[in-house]
Amino acid sequence: MRVYDFLRSSCPNIEYGSCTIRPVGRISPDHPLVGGHKGPVLDIAWCPHNDNVIASGSEDCVVKVWQIPDGGLSRTLTEPVVDLVYHQRRVGLVLWHPTAQNVLLTAGSDNQIAIWNVGTGEVLLTLDCHPDLIYSACWNWTGSKLLTTCRDKKIRIIDPRKGEVEAEAIAHEGSKASRAIFLKHGLVFTTGQVHSLHTIVFLKFKLPFEKFSRMSERQYTLRTPDALAEPIVTVEIDTSNGVMFPLYDPDTNLIYLCGKGDSVIRYFEVTPEPPFVHYINTYQTPDPQRGIGMMPKRGCDVATCEIAKFYRLNNSGLCQVISMTVPRKSELFQEDLYPDTLSDEASLTADEWLAGEDAEPCTMSLKERALVVQGGYVSGRAAQQLHVTKKANALAGAKEREKDKDRSPTPAHKKEVDSAGGTPASATPPPAAPPSAAVEKQFQDLADEIRKLKSVIVKQENRIRALEAAVKASILTPSPQPSPQPVSTPPPNHENDNDQHMAPDEV
Repeated sequence: MRVYDFLRSSCPNIEYGSCTIRPVGRISPDHPLVGGHKGPVLDIAWCPHNDNVIASGSEDCVVKVWQIPDGGLSRTLTEPVVDLVYHQRRVGLVLWHPTAQNVLLTAGSDNQIAIWNVGTGEVLLTLDCHPDLIYSACWNWTGSKLLTTCRDKKIRIIDPRKGEVEAEAIAHEGSKASRAIFLKHGLVFTTGQVHSLHTIVFLKFKLPFEKFSRMSERQYTLRTPDALAEPIVTVEIDTSNGVMFPLYDPDTNLIYLCGKGDSVIRYFEVTPEPPFVHYINTYQTPDPQRGIGMMPKRGCDVATCEIAKFYRLNNSGLCQVISMTVPRKSELFQEDLYPDTLSDEASLTADEWLAGEDAEPCTMSLKERALVVQGGYVSGRAAQQLHVTKKANALAGAKEREKDKDRSPTPAHKKEVDSAGGTPASATPPPAAPPSAAVEKQFQDLADEIRKLKSVIVKQENRIRALEAAVKASILTPSPQPSPQPVSTPPPNHENDNDQHMAPDEV
């Protein structure tokens, strides 16, 4: 399947408690949705190690993990693979681990961070070190550190496995939400606002007078983890109230700044030479944007030297595809534009990461492993199924453990979903015994009965359509009024009395 061949967008104001998985291009109004939440969807995240798995957080305080079939949705999806229930208030942030398989971070309005093993449906770690609402979170390159921003205007570097805050500092003085990301080599890039007083001169009664106005100026900073309170670079961009979201490309060291409500996308390059953050250009559009998502590098078209692709949601509901390309005359593979990029394979299991191991993310060469088919990457691996296995309670008795084996990971999901390569080694179930002949015969009888019922339904649907067409034709075509004639009453026929008491589908 093509990586990210379906576009993702969260539309809580359009469809209550659902998000849309749609193919690129115009879709019908009755396109199927992912609609299992009881409240508006606040955040979604695709799994970096399984292109068919997506996690969503909602106002109903539940995080759901979904398995999207190849080719997109053919009907509305309401049953998730697993429900992750921990937060007491709405969940506004979901984030997958960059190197560990099935490790998911969630943050809610209860100021709590939970780190899950989706393969078992259990909480691995909880972090309670934020006094207020958590705005954003970001893993470092190896997934050993966590960077967060909070409503108290501070950024924190946290060791998630120890639960300790290693460093913290004031990021930006403004009251609007700030964002912070880890760069590939360990630097910290932040965006936010700062309030400043401006003097405005008015003419009143032909006499000048001054008035002070408090404005919000957006800015970005570059910091080192060892000295968070002392930025290396601080640059003011413009005056606006929109929150800026940094999107980072580790292959080219480019940072794209996209503001909610803005009609521009600014991009910068980070280098080791001063001034360290270099402005490159600005992409201008006439329409403001509501949201934006970035395609992974393995989904870009290397034949056209495409280095970035964005999906931009406008206020009108139109999703605009923006492609960033580097003009090259040669049609050969440009190795300077496409170094080894992040692959869809995990470096560690959840248990290995929890035990303290760290590893670099797995990378791949787009020249050797990618196939350019209609401008995208085609994975050479078969589609994976996310497998969820609930661990037995070691403190429970023998009878309770037997019940746990038959119980699903969550009340919403009543069966175990088998997986190929999506489960840690410790959670791999034993091979199932082959079914007996009696079970196979019973299954075959049920399949035959279902086929018969389907055929009956099809016949009844055809009969209903024919009757509706006949009724519609008789209404649209008026019949001529014949002259009244004496009507002779036929003798009663008692043979047809049984037909009046027959069901419509009986003959």
